[in-house]
Amino acid sequence: MMSRPGSQLSRRPLHFILVADCSGSMAADGKIHALNAAVREMLPHLVQLAGDNPHVDLLFSALRFGTGVTWHVEAPTPVAQVIWRDLTAGGYTDMGAALRTVAKRLADPVFTERAMAPAIVLVSDGQPTDDFDGGLRALLDEPLGRAAARIAVAIGRDVEKQVLVEFQGAGEPLLAHNPEQLVRSIRWASAAATRAASELAAPLAMFGPVAWQTSDSGGDPIW
Repeated sequence: MMSRPGSQLSRRPLHFILVADCSGSMAADGKIHALNAAVREMLPHLVQLAGDNPHVDLLFSALRFGTGVTWHVEAPTPVAQVIWRDLTAGGYTDMGAALRTVAKRLADPVFTERAMAPAIVLVSDGQPTDDFDGGLRALLDEPLGRAAARIAVAIGRDVEKQVLVEFQGAGEPLLAHNPEQLVRSIRWASAAATRAASELAAPLAMFGPVAWQTSDSGGDPIW
């Protein structure tokens, strides 16, 4: 069966960006291993979401931050083609620098031409050790950064929740007190952020943040 003329041209990029805390504290109590397991479980669900929306090209990338920031999956990659390499933990918590790096990508028309408002999921267990406020300002100064469906996942009991609330713009971050909750939280966050982003073009989403209704998923804390 022939496709309709122009059907492929109507597809728009939707960038899913995972921003992962890989500071030294993530090495404790199996947190970094749980994060890797959660991402591996999340990816097939993103593939299904991409298949359910034929008008969107869902592209995955991942950024890690510890002492410094590096792209872990640098090129925006169709989710079905992502090969996940395990993250390792060490160093400080350069969260502000991570947000600046995401902002720089969202300012580059090579990556964002025709793109819809992106989905950004931030996972962290600690307090920023650099200029978080400046990094968040840089992200929100970009139209796609303001428009993004932003969700934070807080790992452990001692996480600095206020910065994650500021990152989201509204609502409480998801809380994960053990590996099982982390898997569930990241799976939920990825689906919620992607669905929201697929429904919001940037000019519409710029009117205000999405108010996420999140809550602690229960269970006995071990982190």
